[in-house]
Amino acid sequence: MSKQRLWATLVRMKTLVGKGLRFLGTLILSSILFVSFLPAAERLPNHERTLLLAKDWNPSIDPTGWWISEKYDGMRARWDGTNLWSRGGNLIHAPGYFVADLPKNTHLDGELWYGRGGFEETVSIARRLQPDERWWRLKFMVFDAPKLEATFEDRVEFLRELLPVDGTHARWVEQVKCEGVEDLIARRDRMVKAGGEGLMIRRPGSAYESGYSPTLLKVKPHSSSVATVIGHKSGKGRFSGMLGSLRVRSEDGREFSIGTGFNNEERSSPPSIGSVVEYRYRGLTKNGIPRFPSFLRVRKN
Repeated sequence: MSKQRLWATLVRMKTLVGKGLRFLGTLILSSILFVSFLPAAERLPNHERTLLLAKDWNPSIDPTGWWISEKYDGMRARWDGTNLWSRGGNLIHAPGYFVADLPKNTHLDGELWYGRGGFEETVSIARRLQPDERWWRLKFMVFDAPKLEATFEDRVEFLRELLPVDGTHARWVEQVKCEGVEDLIARRDRMVKAGGEGLMIRRPGSAYESGYSPTLLKVKPHSSSVATVIGHKSGKGRFSGMLGSLRVRSEDGREFSIGTGFNNEERSSPPSIGSVVEYRYRGLTKNGIPRFPSFLRVRKN
């Protein structure tokens, strides 16, 4: 190759590299500008996310004197005086008329509730970025005041004075004293027969604390819990080509399978790996594995 042709080739290469670098620089700058105009993450700070969570009641625990309320089958929510947040710390885009019914500068813990049997509808409404007219049907059932350093009874009295029991959007949850195991089971059975999910009971004099606590227990016909999906097993026979069972890991690290409770749609499009599912069961084996686990739903924050 002559010196002249070599020089021309080098010039062309320099020009192409220069254009490439300019294009890359423009692309990076555009990306930075695009990201800078994205809305800020609508997430509650980690230290504010943890709520008081319930364990299961068992007959060895005497409920006499505990406080009873309905277990609302809705979506857990926390009010920080300005916004509503989900259990997982995501902003709930409630309409202005709904939040206008909530007290300012007060933290409240409760459940967004569409009505008995309305869990799926509640989640559908609350997860929308643009609220729709169905919000008129939702109620915020308030059962605690997380930031108030007082006994449960004093916090309930605070809520009673703050909120009406029949408010348009926000309501105080009524509490009644339990007279014993027979009273508790009878109330639970009446609630379930009426279409409710069950009851919650709260130890008298207890404080509000973060995480699972023995001071707050759920009373249902079956025990229930949550687990993380770690695998799928293909079905056989009439379930061929669909999900046979989920392999899951419980919060205490135990692994087991859930093979019942799914409809055909859920078997055709099963919960994804890493998702959290709720299941019910009938006691534990000697190894701590849930007996007869049955799928209920995917847990949504």
